[in-house]
Amino acid sequence: MSALPHARSVRTTPEGLLWEPSERWVRGRKGDVTVVDSRHPLLVWEPALPVPTYAFPREEVREDLLRPARDPRTGTHTGSRIFYDLEVDGEVVENAAWTFPADDLAGHIAFEWFLRSGRGLDHWYEEEEEIFIHPRDPHKRVDALPSSRHVQVEIDGTVVADTRRPVLLFETGLPVRYYVPLEDVRLDLLVPTDHSTGCPYKGTAEYWSWRGDADVPANLVWSYPDPLPAVATVTGLLAFYNEVVDITVDGERVERPVTPFSKTLSTS
Repeated sequence: MSALPHARSVRTTPEGLLWEPSERWVRGRKGDVTVVDSRHPLLVWEPALPVPTYAFPREEVREDLLRPARDPRTGTHTGSRIFYDLEVDGEVVENAAWTFPADDLAGHIAFEWFLRSGRGLDHWYEEEEEIFIHPRDPHKRVDALPSSRHVQVEIDGTVVADTRRPVLLFETGLPVRYYVPLEDVRLDLLVPTDHSTGCPYKGTAEYWSWRGDADVPANLVWSYPDPLPAVATVTGLLAFYNEVVDITVDGERVERPVTPFSKTLSTS
């Protein structure tokens, strides 16, 4: 007899927070100092944020390194009023940690991730794998699938990519991204930049901008030269922000989506 699937264990607080227990062993470090070592973390989603964070039982946190914040950043996290500065080896990181007001999360402390907010703990591990930017969402899926669709990409009316061997990346909550081999891209129309971003599902991306005079944002093309194993099929391929370029798939123009990136792209 096959086992019935477990019901999702996500719970809601009156403050609008979502949370659920995680069975992952999570550690957070500031430099070489382990500040968090937890086998009982909670994943917490705030209403205004699309990605989760971890909250940890106090007994699994180095509270001796925390001090009441001198200048609390109230308003930065849902309903939170208690913030802590972190002091490690004489260095003070302001507002590195906080507590949520929900009764369900009493006795837990959350931390900023340096690569996401510019402060907080700078190295995070789930089991023995280092993770970046934010925890991976267990309810999110990322699939990179080789395809034979005919994909064309235009910028300001100029065809900059034309391929029949793309890799389509499907990521929960985002539009399909079309990754194109270098040989099928007009690289002479692009210029590499020093911009980079990190993703806990895909790795570290490098970027290109458009060489022409079109009114398009910088860094609208990216690639993962050394992606995480789960999406290895996109290695070295180029992708374009659907939000600001025109993409045609098998002769059908793809509607430009509105995503969490749209505002950033419009002001860059």
